[in-house]
Amino acid sequence: MTGFGQADGTVGTSRVSVEVRTVNHRFFSPSIKLPGAFARWEADVREAMRLRVSRGHVTLTARAERAQAAAAGIDEARVAEVVARLRAVHERFGLDGGVDLATVLRMPDVIASPREEDESGTVTELVAIAERALEGLGRARAEEGERLAVVLRQRLELLSASLDRISARAPERLLAQRDRLRAAVRELTDGLAVDEQRLAQEIAILADRLDVSEEMDRFRSHIAAFRLALSDSNGEPVGKRLGFLLQEMVREANTTGSKGADSSILHEVVAVKEELERIREQVENLE
Repeated sequence: MTGFGQADGTVGTSRVSVEVRTVNHRFFSPSIKLPGAFARWEADVREAMRLRVSRGHVTLTARAERAQAAAAGIDEARVAEVVARLRAVHERFGLDGGVDLATVLRMPDVIASPREEDESGTVTELVAIAERALEGLGRARAEEGERLAVVLRQRLELLSASLDRISARAPERLLAQRDRLRAAVRELTDGLAVDEQRLAQEIAILADRLDVSEEMDRFRSHIAAFRLALSDSNGEPVGKRLGFLLQEMVREANTTGSKGADSSILHEVVAVKEELERIREQVENLE
């Protein structure tokens, strides 16, 4: 599922902005981009992401801006040390002139440069901002999930309609098969006496082999469970459960097709499989 979340906050003396984006993916695939000063907290951020997102390619980007840039300063202790050493050199070697400021400032470590990265702050501050961004992402994904659920329910209605047509055709198909079997027996026996009891047994065996009522009952049960999962998830991820139910539906569709032996039923089975494939493509991206 796709989505976006953003949050701002403060980590130490830095103003931090966190953005989270997701695109469709069957599994949880995180990508984290943190400023160098926060890189040591990547594992904590990843765990916060894992707790809130179970599917999708998730990209989290954090940007930090110093609230107030530190100015370069003069290390007075270092200045005193440098001046003392320069004077000692002048006295020892009898050099002319005194110690001037320009010379002192050119010496190493006299001017303290500000750190480019702020290493103040705590992991708790960063994770709190990331969690707010993830909450926004969750709301966006929930809205998309509701829209997707409407589409899936419409496809379930199409599946149910196909199952109704198969169920209506199945008894007619059995009668047609019975009549064909009787006609074939009469043709083969060429007027000879036929054991009607044995013929009835064979017809009963054939009817049992071709009966798809159990497959239809199980299929409808899976559809009911699918609808229930869409309506009563309580905020829990349902994508994997729906994927399992789809596998069971495909199994029932294949069995029905193998028992079909009728053009109308086989036509409906093909339509059912097409709808199941469309549903599968959506469910793979559903959390």
